[in-house]
Amino acid sequence: MSTAPTSPVSLTIATRESRLAMWQAEHVQALLQAQGHSVALLGMTTQGDQILDRSLSKVGGKGLFVKELEVALEEGRANLAVHSLKDVPMDLPEGFDLACVMAREDPRDAWVSSKYAHLNDLPQGAVVGTSSLRRTVLLRALRPDLKIEPLRGNLDTRLRKLDEGQYDGIVLAAAGLKRLGLGERIRHIFETTEMLPAAGQGALGIEVRSNRADVAQALAPLADAATWLTVTAERAVSRAMGGSCSMPLAAHATLTDGVLHLQAAWGDPSGAPVLLRAEVKQALNVADPASRDAANVLGESVAAQLRAQGAH
Repeated sequence: MSTAPTSPVSLTIATRESRLAMWQAEHVQALLQAQGHSVALLGMTTQGDQILDRSLSKVGGKGLFVKELEVALEEGRANLAVHSLKDVPMDLPEGFDLACVMAREDPRDAWVSSKYAHLNDLPQGAVVGTSSLRRTVLLRALRPDLKIEPLRGNLDTRLRKLDEGQYDGIVLAAAGLKRLGLGERIRHIFETTEMLPAAGQGALGIEVRSNRADVAQALAPLADAATWLTVTAERAVSRAMGGSCSMPLAAHATLTDGVLHLQAAWGDPSGAPVLLRAEVKQALNVADPASRDAANVLGESVAAQLRAQGAH
């Protein structure tokens, strides 16, 4: 984390109004206020929050959660938008920058069920809820017998649908449950060897207008260089594969003792329950400004490995 002092500025954060989005915005608000800045919140309802009867991959992707917030930035009603990084399109519109990536919460997927402690305990043909194509193909690879049904809505809505008995179990991001103090709902956290996370999962990204260097400077102390490096590699895989949430792709990187280890998996939701996998390891120096470029190259090389195996 950078500790360079910045002059106090008056900021407004554009945020979705779901409980998790508000937690994320208030978390950033508190950190910025601790730096001496004045910070207000602008709550908004996005298209992604309104369209709940169809899976995201069918209605325009995760960018639906971002577009209205970008309009607020463009019109000057807000100066920054806080996003779950896995919801942020791989390429931002012209005039917008990802100005900050913060330290990551748990990037893994969580198993939540009232009846079954683990996916392995489910009877044949049990119903599991997820609207993520990535989770769908990973679940099918683990348990081809399961019936995977769509699950949309914010975190509280998804848990309510589970509690009403619509599903035998659901898969959610561990980070969201932990951030909202709902960790006790987690029955099992899937190791990345079982279910590889989505690019950027568990990390928060902050978007600003490209011409607001003052806002980017105010955000600099909140950035986490190691997380930024790993998610850069992950997002590069997704970008090189034409990445959107309509793609059944997992990408996850770790940085241990200066070595970045990037893994990716791809599956065909309508084909055989088989995963294509690729990985690469390379020593990278977090402090080197060129390391993010190198992480992008690693991501592209992993995507090329997947495509060579037939991923598309």
